Amino acid sequence: MKKIVCIVVCFVFLSCDYLGIQSKKAEEIETPIATVYNASLYKKDIENFLPKNITKEDSVVLVKSFINSWAKQQLFLKKAELNATEANNENINSLVSNYRESLFINEYKERLIKQELDTLVLEDEIEEFYKENKENFKLNEELIQLKYLHFGSELLDKKGIVKKFKSSKEEDLESLESQRINFKSSRLRDSTWLSLDNVLLKIPPFAKEPKEKLLKISKFIQKEDSLDVYLVAVKNVLKRNDLAPLSYITPQIKQLILHKRKLELIREIEKTLINDAIQNENFKEY
Repeated sequence: MKKIVCIVVCFVFLSCDYLGIQSKKAEEIETPIATVYNASLYKKDIENFLPKNITKEDSVVLVKSFINSWAKQQLFLKKAELNATEANNENINSLVSNYRESLFINEYKERLIKQELDTLVLEDEIEEFYKENKENFKLNEELIQLKYLHFGSELLDKKGIVKKFKSSKEEDLESLESQRINFKSSRLRDSTWLSLDNVLLKIPPFAKEPKEKLLKISKFIQKEDSLDVYLVAVKNVLKRNDLAPLSYITPQIKQLILHKRKLELIREIEKTLINDAIQNENFKEY
């Protein structure tokens, strides 16, 4: 019996020692890096906040900023709790409850929409929507169809490149496309409508001049300096308040059609929900 008691006691002490070690390790891992009243901030709370490949100096600055923001939030929260009235508490609890319910409902709706919504939009639907709503598709920016070429002035075949760029022959265009690796930037097909502001970012020399310079149809414009050569040919332009071309706003129309379908689907879901509830006597009006 004494041997059994001894063994039990030893086991208890060993267990306590082991648990003590584990507890100590846990404490070391979970040591807070900041505390405000009863709230604690741990290292794990800020690990995802720090960007990867950040320098030690920058990480110190970011961590300090995060801790200060966290501390201010906790201090304000504590003060707010201490000074809250019963009416305020009831109002906040009501808001929290309503917000929680909204989250549940919206999450459920989104799952239903994801399952039921037809996301296929046919070209005929897009064209019909465009025709019926033309007045809503006036441009608030300038659009341009053009081709351009930007290359370094050190290229030996500069004259040959300019000649092919000015040409309307398909083989000359294809020849330029095969040399793209030698160009700094290019757009050799002029069928796509582009925002003029975006084009100016690609062709810096024109950004320093009035926009009207590019808002004119021109077969060929050449600008160059000691380092670069810029070639531009403007095929077509559209100005503010002109009707937006269908090809340019097709993505926008698709989103509008899908949004309309989504609203109709939500109304149908709500209608079905109420009818089912009435039929099953889960919804009664008195």
